[in-house]
Amino acid sequence: MFPHLTFPAKLVKQTTIYVAVWVLCLTDWMWGRSIETWWRAWPEGIWFALSVPLSAYWIAWAGWLCRLEDGDNANLVALRRIAGEISTATFDQHADESTFLIRRNLVWSVAAIFLWQVSVFFADALDLPHARVGLATWGTWSLFFLGLLWVVWFVERASKIYEEQRYEHRRREQLAATEFARSAHRATHDDDADDERVHNPLDPHAWYYGRRARKLNQSLTWMSVYSLCFSIAFLVFTQIGGCSDIYEMPAGGGKQAQIAQAVKIQKIIKKKFVVNPFSAISFKVPPIDEIKLQLQEITQHAYTVGYGEGTGAGFAGGTSGGKVRFLRLEYSGGDWDQDMSVYSGDNLLREYGLRTKQKVSEKEETRTVAALKAFPPEKSPPFVYMTGEKNISISASEAKVLREYLIDKHGMLFIDNGGSGHFHNQVLAMMRIVLPNILASRVPLDDTIHRIPYPIPFLPYVAPHGGKEAFGWRVDGRLVAYYHPGDIGDAWADGHAGVKPEITEFCYQLGVNVIFYAHAEYSKWLSSRMKK
Repeated sequence: MFPHLTFPAKLVKQTTIYVAVWVLCLTDWMWGRSIETWWRAWPEGIWFALSVPLSAYWIAWAGWLCRLEDGDNANLVALRRIAGEISTATFDQHADESTFLIRRNLVWSVAAIFLWQVSVFFADALDLPHARVGLATWGTWSLFFLGLLWVVWFVERASKIYEEQRYEHRRREQLAATEFARSAHRATHDDDADDERVHNPLDPHAWYYGRRARKLNQSLTWMSVYSLCFSIAFLVFTQIGGCSDIYEMPAGGGKQAQIAQAVKIQKIIKKKFVVNPFSAISFKVPPIDEIKLQLQEITQHAYTVGYGEGTGAGFAGGTSGGKVRFLRLEYSGGDWDQDMSVYSGDNLLREYGLRTKQKVSEKEETRTVAALKAFPPEKSPPFVYMTGEKNISISASEAKVLREYLIDKHGMLFIDNGGSGHFHNQVLAMMRIVLPNILASRVPLDDTIHRIPYPIPFLPYVAPHGGKEAFGWRVDGRLVAYYHPGDIGDAWADGHAGVKPEITEFCYQLGVNVIFYAHAEYSKWLSSRMKK
């Protein structure tokens, strides 16, 4: 039979209370994005960190303290052992070593889950995307195989028990049977103990496992069921329920117009030279009213930067707590986090807030392609940023998610070539999969995205890896994807990649234009849906 596992009652109660609060904090972190607000993130971080000493104590208890009869007084007895009042032999009382090993391994397995979670949380809180992704990926696979080991052990143990019961039943039947031939026939042909069908999946003689290779069929069935359940749980924790992961624009309004460029005329009167008219030196005397015009560009907010009928810097359809955010897209196959360590997105967010006076988030965020599915249509990010210089690998399901985001949720892809002609080809190939019926076209300088709120005189770039012209994909006239071929993100990063200040300025202006365009178009769409 299965071993009877006992645990200290007081420790179990304390752990149950901790786990209940832990689940609430985990829900807020995963789906409420508490990591973006420090006053929610750090109390939760402290609570998560308590799992380290709690797990350490459970591991110590399962390792040697559980050999004591009174588990609730294990800590007191441990101190007495250290002081030498209790001999080591006291801890070797139990003869059932298998029960001890099972209990120890079970505690270790559960503790590993909590320790994995706290490590991922602090990697996220400390803004270490590589560490977070690595820990999350390897931890998920480790959790899958750890659970699979326990399933294999459980099924093997249960099937062994049923086999032993069946053997005992046959032995007793053979002793009491009057029809020896029938008993011998049953033993030879390995039929079931009786004529009834067995439905218990833990019993290898269940009718749906067949008569041949029953153990193999049972193992494959349980492995398939476990894999399916794990996949569903993975979807639940990563996508379903993520509707709380919403995007809200800042409330406001305004006109979709250019930021005013003021020309200041400074009148400078030149000095008048007194010259002898009878001198042999030829000298042109300038007119006294000659002036020099000094043109100085002054950026001033002659209007509220935003779109819609609201007031203040923001957009119709926004909320009072909404902010403009910068979401970077995580994808497989390449360096999606290029320039993230030198605060490329953070710098652009700050410049956007200073220039438009709209509320912006403190730092850029990242989302996987699959995570875009979690956003509801009317609370989706107006744009997501994508960059790199290597490969882009997306599955058919991810292509579908992107297609739904761009068309059904009125989103936009802002793609930046981070450094190679290969990435240029990867972008075109990806878009052929995502939007197979839409062709790329050049985005002219007189397009809205190049004129509002800043008129761009030329396409600024750091290096023309994919050419010197921007490309776009349009649906009903709206740009659903804007591709910049010249590594514009380098100009936003700390140090600005050594480019000239005027190029850096134009790169910032273009970045502001793209973000504003995406939000303005999304605001128009929200307004049209509200009127229906």
